[in-house]
Amino acid sequence: MSRKFEGKVVVVTGGTSGIGLASARHFAEEGATVYISGRRETELAEAVRSIGGDVTGVQADMSKLADIDRLYDRVQQKHGQIDILFANAGGGSMLPLGAITEDHYEDIFGRNVKGLIFTVQKALPLLRDGAAVVLTGSTVSIQGTAAFSIYSASKAAVRNLARSWTVDLKDRGIRVNVISPGPVRTPGLVELAGPDAAAQQGLVDHMAAQVPLGRVAEPEEIARAVAFLASDDASFIAGAELFADGGMAQI
Repeated sequence: MSRKFEGKVVVVTGGTSGIGLASARHFAEEGATVYISGRRETELAEAVRSIGGDVTGVQADMSKLADIDRLYDRVQQKHGQIDILFANAGGGSMLPLGAITEDHYEDIFGRNVKGLIFTVQKALPLLRDGAAVVLTGSTVSIQGTAAFSIYSASKAAVRNLARSWTVDLKDRGIRVNVISPGPVRTPGLVELAGPDAAAQQGLVDHMAAQVPLGRVAEPEEIARAVAFLASDDASFIAGAELFADGGMAQI
Protein backbone atom coordinates (compact mmCIF):
# COMPACT_ATOMS: atom_id res chain seq x y z
CA MET A 1 0.00 0.00 0.00
CA SER A 2 1.12 3.55 -0.74
CA ARG A 3 -0.08 5.04 2.59
CA LYS A 4 -1.56 7.84 0.50
CA PHE A 5 -3.87 8.93 3.33
CA GLU A 6 -1.28 8.87 6.12
CA GLY A 7 -2.18 11.47 8.75
CA LYS A 8 -5.64 12.12 7.31
CA VAL A 9 -8.82 11.99 9.38
CA VAL A 10 -11.61 10.33 7.38
CA VAL A 11 -15.29 9.97 8.28
CA VAL A 12 -17.34 7.32 6.47
CA THR A 13 -21.04 7.22 7.24
CA GLY A 14 -22.84 3.96 6.67
CA GLY A 15 -19.53 2.20 7.12
CA THR A 16 -20.68 -1.19 8.37
CA SER A 17 -21.29 -2.98 5.07
CA GLY A 18 -20.99 -2.78 1.31
CA ILE A 19 -19.36 0.26 -0.25
CA GLY A 20 -18.99 2.08 3.07
CA LEU A 21 -17.18 -0.80 4.73
CA ALA A 22 -14.91 -1.38 1.73
CA SER A 23 -14.08 2.33 1.57
CA ALA A 24 -13.34 2.59 5.28
CA ARG A 25 -11.04 -0.44 5.02
CA HIS A 26 -9.26 1.08 2.00
CA PHE A 27 -8.67 4.40 3.78
CA ALA A 28 -7.40 2.60 6.88
CA GLU A 29 -5.03 0.43 4.85
CA GLU A 30 -3.71 3.61 3.25
CA GLY A 31 -2.83 5.06 6.64
CA ALA A 32 -5.85 7.18 7.55
CA THR A 33 -7.50 7.58 10.93
CA VAL A 34 -11.05 6.46 10.19
CA TYR A 35 -14.39 7.04 11.88
CA ILE A 36 -17.38 5.00 10.74
CA SER A 37 -21.03 5.26 11.65
CA GLY A 38 -23.64 2.54 11.63
CA ARG A 39 -27.14 2.10 13.00
CA ARG A 40 -26.72 -1.38 14.48
CA GLU A 41 -24.32 -1.92 17.37
CA THR A 42 -23.43 -5.54 16.58
CA GLU A 43 -22.67 -4.83 12.91
CA LEU A 44 -20.71 -1.72 13.88
CA ALA A 45 -18.48 -3.65 16.27
CA GLU A 46 -17.87 -6.34 13.64
CA ALA A 47 -17.00 -3.72 11.04
CA VAL A 48 -14.46 -2.09 13.36
CA ARG A 49 -12.84 -5.49 13.95
CA SER A 50 -12.72 -6.31 10.25
CA ILE A 51 -11.27 -2.96 9.19
CA GLY A 52 -8.41 -2.94 11.68
CA GLY A 53 -5.96 -0.10 11.95
CA ASP A 54 -6.88 3.23 13.53
CA VAL A 55 -10.67 3.05 13.30
CA THR A 56 -13.44 4.21 15.61
CA GLY A 57 -17.07 3.17 15.33
CA VAL A 58 -19.90 5.45 16.44
CA GLN A 59 -23.45 4.11 16.57
CA ALA A 60 -25.58 6.64 14.70
CA ASP A 61 -28.63 6.87 12.48
CA MET A 62 -27.57 9.64 10.11
CA SER A 63 -31.17 10.66 9.45
CA LYS A 64 -31.31 11.85 13.09
CA LEU A 65 -29.62 15.16 13.82
CA ALA A 66 -28.73 14.25 17.40
CA ASP A 67 -26.89 11.16 16.16
CA ILE A 68 -24.96 13.25 13.63
CA ASP A 69 -23.92 15.54 16.48
CA ARG A 70 -22.74 12.55 18.52
CA LEU A 71 -20.54 11.35 15.66
CA TYR A 72 -18.87 14.72 15.22
CA ASP A 73 -18.47 15.20 18.97
CA ARG A 74 -16.30 12.06 18.98
CA VAL A 75 -14.17 13.41 16.15
CA GLN A 76 -13.87 16.80 17.85
CA GLN A 77 -12.74 15.25 21.12
CA LYS A 78 -9.82 13.35 19.56
CA HIS A 79 -8.80 15.20 16.41
CA GLY A 80 -10.61 18.49 15.96
CA GLN A 81 -10.74 18.31 12.16
CA ILE A 82 -11.88 16.22 9.20
CA ASP A 83 -9.83 15.89 6.03
CA ILE A 84 -12.22 13.63 4.10
CA LEU A 85 -15.94 13.06 4.53
CA PHE A 86 -17.58 10.20 2.65
CA ALA A 87 -21.31 10.78 3.15
CA ASN A 88 -22.42 7.31 2.18
CA ALA A 89 -25.23 6.39 4.61
CA GLY A 90 -28.57 5.81 2.95
CA GLY A 91 -30.70 3.20 1.31
CA GLY A 92 -34.12 2.47 -0.01
CA SER A 93 -36.75 -0.01 -1.05
CA MET A 94 -38.97 -0.58 -4.06
CA LEU A 95 -42.61 0.42 -4.52
CA PRO A 96 -44.33 1.20 -7.83
CA LEU A 97 -46.37 4.33 -8.45
CA GLY A 98 -49.80 3.65 -7.02
CA ALA A 99 -48.38 1.85 -3.98
CA ILE A 100 -46.06 4.61 -2.67
CA THR A 101 -46.78 5.49 0.95
CA GLU A 102 -45.84 8.44 3.10
CA ASP A 103 -43.64 6.18 5.23
CA HIS A 104 -41.83 4.96 2.10
CA TYR A 105 -41.13 8.54 1.02
CA GLU A 106 -40.12 9.73 4.50
CA ASP A 107 -37.75 6.81 5.04
CA ILE A 108 -35.90 7.22 1.74
CA PHE A 109 -35.71 11.00 1.68
CA GLY A 110 -34.92 11.05 5.40
CA ARG A 111 -31.86 8.86 4.88
CA ASN A 112 -30.70 9.91 1.43
CA VAL A 113 -31.46 13.63 1.39
CA LYS A 114 -32.18 15.05 4.85
CA GLY A 115 -29.53 12.89 6.49
CA LEU A 116 -26.95 13.73 3.85
CA ILE A 117 -27.66 17.47 4.01
CA PHE A 118 -27.11 17.65 7.72
CA THR A 119 -24.20 15.20 7.63
CA VAL A 120 -22.33 17.70 5.48
CA GLN A 121 -23.63 20.89 7.07
CA LYS A 122 -22.82 19.80 10.60
CA ALA A 123 -19.33 18.76 9.47
CA LEU A 124 -18.46 22.26 8.24
CA PRO A 125 -16.84 23.48 11.49
CA LEU A 126 -14.58 20.42 11.45
CA LEU A 127 -13.80 20.24 7.74
CA ARG A 128 -10.43 21.83 7.12
CA ASP A 129 -10.01 24.23 4.24
CA GLY A 130 -9.15 22.15 1.18
CA ALA A 131 -10.98 19.09 2.49
CA ALA A 132 -12.71 16.58 0.22
CA VAL A 133 -16.37 15.57 0.46
CA VAL A 134 -17.70 12.59 -1.49
CA LEU A 135 -21.43 11.90 -1.70
CA THR A 136 -22.97 8.59 -2.72
CA GLY A 137 -25.23 8.90 -5.73
CA SER A 138 -26.42 6.23 -8.15
CA THR A 139 -26.95 5.57 -11.83
CA VAL A 140 -30.69 5.55 -11.14
CA SER A 141 -30.54 9.34 -10.81
CA ILE A 142 -30.36 9.51 -14.63
CA GLN A 143 -32.24 6.32 -15.51
CA GLY A 144 -35.87 5.36 -15.16
CA THR A 145 -36.27 2.26 -13.02
CA ALA A 146 -39.55 0.48 -12.37
CA ALA A 147 -40.79 0.67 -8.76
CA PHE A 148 -37.76 2.73 -7.78
CA SER A 149 -38.94 6.30 -8.42
CA ILE A 150 -38.59 7.65 -4.88
CA TYR A 151 -35.09 6.27 -4.40
CA SER A 152 -34.11 7.53 -7.85
CA ALA A 153 -35.44 11.00 -7.09
CA SER A 154 -33.49 11.09 -3.84
CA LYS A 155 -30.26 10.31 -5.68
CA ALA A 156 -31.01 12.99 -8.29
CA ALA A 157 -31.22 15.42 -5.37
CA VAL A 158 -27.80 14.28 -4.16
CA ARG A 159 -26.31 15.08 -7.55
CA ASN A 160 -27.60 18.63 -7.50
CA LEU A 161 -26.57 19.23 -3.90
CA ALA A 162 -22.97 18.62 -4.99
CA ARG A 163 -23.28 21.29 -7.66
CA SER A 164 -24.64 23.93 -5.30
CA TRP A 165 -22.32 23.07 -2.43
CA THR A 166 -19.31 23.37 -4.71
CA VAL A 167 -20.28 27.03 -5.18
CA ASP A 168 -21.10 27.52 -1.49
CA LEU A 169 -17.71 26.16 -0.41
CA LYS A 170 -15.46 27.53 -3.13
CA ASP A 171 -13.87 30.13 -0.85
CA ARG A 172 -12.69 27.35 1.47
CA GLY A 173 -11.38 25.18 -1.35
CA ILE A 174 -13.52 22.24 -0.22
CA ARG A 175 -14.19 19.86 -3.11
CA VAL A 176 -17.58 18.17 -3.25
CA ASN A 177 -18.04 15.30 -5.71
CA VAL A 178 -20.43 12.41 -6.25
CA ILE A 179 -19.61 8.75 -6.76
CA SER A 180 -22.44 7.05 -8.65
CA PRO A 181 -22.13 3.28 -8.73
CA GLY A 182 -24.02 0.92 -10.93
CA PRO A 183 -25.06 -2.46 -9.47
CA VAL A 184 -22.69 -3.60 -6.73
CA ARG A 185 -22.71 -6.91 -4.89
CA THR A 186 -23.74 -5.49 -1.51
CA PRO A 187 -26.29 -6.59 1.10
CA GLY A 188 -28.39 -3.57 0.15
CA LEU A 189 -28.66 -4.78 -3.45
CA VAL A 190 -29.34 -8.46 -2.91
CA GLU A 191 -31.86 -7.79 -0.12
CA LEU A 192 -34.07 -5.98 -2.63
CA ALA A 193 -34.99 -9.47 -3.85
CA GLY A 194 -36.05 -10.62 -0.39
CA PRO A 195 -34.57 -13.38 1.78
CA ASP A 196 -34.60 -16.18 -0.82
CA ALA A 197 -31.05 -16.96 -2.02
CA ALA A 198 -32.18 -18.05 -5.48
CA ALA A 199 -34.15 -14.84 -5.94
CA GLN A 200 -31.16 -12.82 -4.81
CA GLN A 201 -28.87 -14.52 -7.31
CA GLY A 202 -31.50 -14.02 -9.99
CA LEU A 203 -31.49 -10.29 -9.28
CA VAL A 204 -27.68 -10.14 -9.45
CA ASP A 205 -27.71 -12.06 -12.76
CA HIS A 206 -30.39 -9.76 -14.15
CA MET A 207 -28.42 -6.66 -13.20
CA ALA A 208 -25.18 -8.08 -14.59
CA ALA A 209 -26.86 -8.66 -17.95
CA GLN A 210 -27.53 -4.92 -18.20
CA VAL A 211 -23.90 -3.94 -17.65
CA PRO A 212 -21.63 -3.72 -20.72
CA LEU A 213 -18.79 -5.30 -18.71
CA GLY A 214 -21.09 -8.26 -18.07
CA ARG A 215 -20.98 -8.32 -14.28
CA VAL A 216 -21.86 -6.38 -11.16
CA ALA A 217 -19.12 -4.56 -9.29
CA GLU A 218 -17.48 -5.64 -6.07
CA PRO A 219 -17.53 -3.06 -3.24
CA GLU A 220 -13.74 -2.76 -3.33
CA GLU A 221 -13.89 -1.46 -6.90
CA ILE A 222 -16.15 1.40 -5.85
CA ALA A 223 -13.98 2.05 -2.80
CA ARG A 224 -11.00 2.73 -5.06
CA ALA A 225 -13.03 5.26 -7.04
CA VAL A 226 -14.10 6.95 -3.81
CA ALA A 227 -10.48 7.11 -2.69
CA PHE A 228 -9.51 8.72 -6.00
CA LEU A 229 -12.09 11.50 -5.58
CA ALA A 230 -10.93 12.04 -2.01
CA SER A 231 -7.24 12.13 -2.89
CA ASP A 232 -4.90 14.83 -4.14
CA ASP A 233 -4.96 13.02 -7.50
CA ALA A 234 -8.40 14.62 -7.94
CA SER A 235 -7.29 18.06 -6.76
CA PHE A 236 -8.90 19.87 -9.72
CA ILE A 237 -12.15 17.87 -9.73
CA ALA A 238 -15.09 19.58 -8.03
CA GLY A 239 -18.86 19.43 -8.45
CA ALA A 240 -18.46 16.35 -10.62
CA GLU A 241 -20.16 12.97 -10.79
CA LEU A 242 -18.00 9.92 -11.35
CA PHE A 243 -19.93 6.94 -12.68
CA ALA A 244 -18.45 3.62 -11.58
CA ASP A 245 -21.02 1.53 -13.39
CA GLY A 246 -19.28 -0.70 -15.92
CA GLY A 247 -20.78 1.48 -18.64
CA MET A 248 -24.37 0.76 -17.65
CA ALA A 249 -25.64 4.35 -17.81
CA GLN A 250 -23.14 5.55 -20.39
CA ILE A 251 -24.31 3.95 -23.62
